[in-house]
Amino acid sequence: MHRMENVRIPDNFDYSKIVALSSESRGKLEKVRPVTLGQASRISGIRNSDIMLLMVYLQ
Repeated sequence: MHRMENVRIPDNFDYSKIVALSSESRGKLEKVRPVTLGQASRISGIRNSDIMLLMVYLQ
């Protein structure tokens, strides 16, 4: 969890490129535009599996 706080998400990140993300999570991520994975993981309704997909994609 501590590591996720330090993983930054680029400002211009295109969530639509991760086709495996659920549409609900994609919409919430695009609306909120979190700065780090830690922030993204605390968005209500975001699935853990979607955070893991995002983490893999960013690395």
